[in-house]
Amino acid sequence: MRMLVRLVLGLFVLKAVVASPRFSRQVDLDTYDSANYDVDRDNLNSENQDIYDYEDELTIDDPQIEIGTLAPPDYNYPVPEASVEELEEEEEELPLKPQLIPQGSGGSGVLMGPDTQKGMPTCLLCTCLGGSVYCDDLKLDSVPPLPKDTTHFYARYNRITKINKSDFASMNKLKRIDLTANEITSIDENAFLGLPELEELVIRENHISQLPALPETMTLIDASHNNIGSKGIHKEAFKDMTALLYLYLTDNHIDYIPVPLPDSLRSLHLQRNNIQMMHEDTFCNLRDFNYIRNALEDIRLDGNPINLSRTPQAYICLPRIPIGDLI
Repeated sequence: MRMLVRLVLGLFVLKAVVASPRFSRQVDLDTYDSANYDVDRDNLNSENQDIYDYEDELTIDDPQIEIGTLAPPDYNYPVPEASVEELEEEEEELPLKPQLIPQGSGGSGVLMGPDTQKGMPTCLLCTCLGGSVYCDDLKLDSVPPLPKDTTHFYARYNRITKINKSDFASMNKLKRIDLTANEITSIDENAFLGLPELEELVIRENHISQLPALPETMTLIDASHNNIGSKGIHKEAFKDMTALLYLYLTDNHIDYIPVPLPDSLRSLHLQRNNIQMMHEDTFCNLRDFNYIRNALEDIRLDGNPINLSRTPQAYICLPRIPIGDLI
């Protein structure tokens, strides 16, 4: 009887629990999760099958592009054709052909200057830098033809024996000529007169006995160590050279001071000549005691057979007494 009562009570409790709304909601959730699980499993199987099918379609030969990278650039860009104007500009920019250097005293006037007697252009035999031509120590026996634009010419330590009038013809820009230590014995009288820009002439250490006529534009004359005698200098040769600054005639055979000398003169070197006497008006103006010759500060008469103490009035206008024997 007790067992029957328990059974009836159990059925009654079970019926009450099943009838409760909370239990009904839990049953519905369990049913929904089970259904969704079946659907998700079917979808997962379908996606895996698609992946397997995609991998089967890939081959080794097909290129694969990774995500986040770019394909390699193609540098084979088409080159646009140049326009007619650009072609014309390129033609204009082409290097110009070498121009001829105007010839001076002779030769063919090619790029490296006129041809010399040695069969090569002057600027190949010598060294040409701007307007300067250097032909030192080349065993030359004559002046080579020079480019017409030459301003400074150096031909020292050669074997040149004579200066002809044609050697410097039409050299209108030539300012300096240096022929030191050659074997020159004669110079044509008008070899330098036709040079309108000539300022400096150096012909020291040669065998010259006659100083040629020179233009009035001279500022420096150096004819030291030659054979110039008492008749080797023209009368009043330096009078009109109003820009003359330096006159060097040392180690010659001169027996007098070549006056008149221009007021511009700064330096006069006559040492080791044969000068035996001097006049009181050689340097100064005895008629004007206020005359002062400030520029002439350097007079060298040492090595001459002259006693400077015999003519004290000859130096009163000078800033310095000449160098020489006073006894």
